[in-house]
Amino acid sequence: MQEKLQSIQARVMEQLDQAADTAALEQIRVTVLGKKGELTGILRSMGQLPPEERPVMGQKVNELRAQIEEKMAEREAVLREREKAIKLEKESIDVTMPVEDRTMGAMHPCSIVLDQLLTIFTGMGFEVVEGPEVEYDHYNFELLNLPKNHPARDAQDTFYVDDNIVLRTHTSPVQARIMTTRKPPIRIVCPGRTYRVDEADATHSPVFQQIEGLVIDENITMSDLKGTLDTFARHLYGEGITTRFRPSHFPFTEPSAEVDLTCANCKGAGCRVCKGTGWIEVLGAGMVNPKVLEMCGIDPEKYTGFAFGIGIERITMLKYSVPNMKYLWENDVRFLKQFR
Repeated sequence: MQEKLQSIQARVMEQLDQAADTAALEQIRVTVLGKKGELTGILRSMGQLPPEERPVMGQKVNELRAQIEEKMAEREAVLREREKAIKLEKESIDVTMPVEDRTMGAMHPCSIVLDQLLTIFTGMGFEVVEGPEVEYDHYNFELLNLPKNHPARDAQDTFYVDDNIVLRTHTSPVQARIMTTRKPPIRIVCPGRTYRVDEADATHSPVFQQIEGLVIDENITMSDLKGTLDTFARHLYGEGITTRFRPSHFPFTEPSAEVDLTCANCKGAGCRVCKGTGWIEVLGAGMVNPKVLEMCGIDPEKYTGFAFGIGIERITMLKYSVPNMKYLWENDVRFLKQFR
């Protein structure tokens, strides 16, 4: 057994010196010091020795174990440093090597304009409110003075889920929901996607974005509406931009108006964009119909209000002189990279 220990010592020391990596070192440890290793096997067979020899042999086995463990720790430290150096060399980066330019993303032009609108209107004291895109007919039409079989419903070209549920044709149902659940004063803007059965062309899309505004309080007049829209136009398009109201009709408002803005391209002088008129039609607005107030539980004798609706794509096209609405949704990088 003494000779066996000497043989193990000589062989293991040589193997440790020749170990090429920590994996080989681990294999040596398992073979010699593991639960089924050679030294463990010797300790288990010591019962065959005379009782007086067992302590001496046990001490020699433990001394050899300690010697091997010490040598193994020294060798492991050397191998780990070597492996670390090899790994760092393989992972090194040549910072002088030319690489392809990384394409930087940017906000979509409609998102830029929407953020600007929200900043403008919240700066005037409006609260931002959102609602469901799949809406009840009751909120989308009936509370807005568009009862069943009303001819204006045909003009909306609505996507119906069933007889009482639609994809909202405007964000006005959000206003209806607010009017039926809150008491005046109310001052809100409602941004979001809307849906109509339209053929996609240069100025139309079946899916588009709106932001609608609603103010209800005592003594609200048409001049408050004009002042609000003048402020919106000036902040979005710059100084010198004003509004012009033309009589119109919307079931939700009475009186109603189509609202033109001074052409931002020529500042009213007349150009190709505004077809020489100096004005561009951008939105519809008006005083909230007293019948709508009454249906929503608001006393029309005490309160008045105004509402307006703005197409996000429409004013984005005007702001950036985009000739075709399709450019806003085709995701052509050549177009979008201009808005970095």
